[in-house]
Amino acid sequence: MGWDILIGGVVAIAVSWVVLIIALAVVRPKGPLLTEALRILPDLLRLLRRLSADRTLPRGVRIRLGLLLAYLAFPIDLIPDFIPILGYADDAIIVTIVLRGVVRRAGLEAVHRHWPGSADGFTALCRLTGLGNAPAQDQ
Repeated sequence: MGWDILIGGVVAIAVSWVVLIIALAVVRPKGPLLTEALRILPDLLRLLRRLSADRTLPRGVRIRLGLLLAYLAFPIDLIPDFIPILGYADDAIIVTIVLRGVVRRAGLEAVHRHWPGSADGFTALCRLTGLGNAPAQDQ
C-alpha cells in the first residue's frame, strides 16, 4: 500500500513537470520580448538586491525578495538552465510573480525608486511583467 502512494506521488510530480515545460514552451517570450528581457536582466538583479535591502518595505516583502535571490543563485532549478530558452523561463515567471506581489504590497513607486537602469528599461520591465504603466518621468 505504501509503495502505491509513493509511485502515485512520483508520477504526479513527473506529469506536473512535463505540463509545466509544455506551458513554458507555449508562452515563452519570443523575438523582441526575449531580447528586451535579456537586455534588462543586469538591472533587474540589482533591483531585486536593492529592494530586499530597503528597510522601509514591509518585512514580508523583503523576505520574499531574499528568498527569490537565493532561488536565483541556487544551481538547481525547476527546469535546468542549460535547456535553451525554457531553462530561464521558469526563473522569469517566478521573478514576475514576486515583483507583482511587491507592487501589490509596496507600490509601483517603490520599484521605480530602486530601478537602477534607464527609463526605457523600466518601461520594458513594466511591459514584460505586467506591472502596469511606468510612472511619468520628471523633466
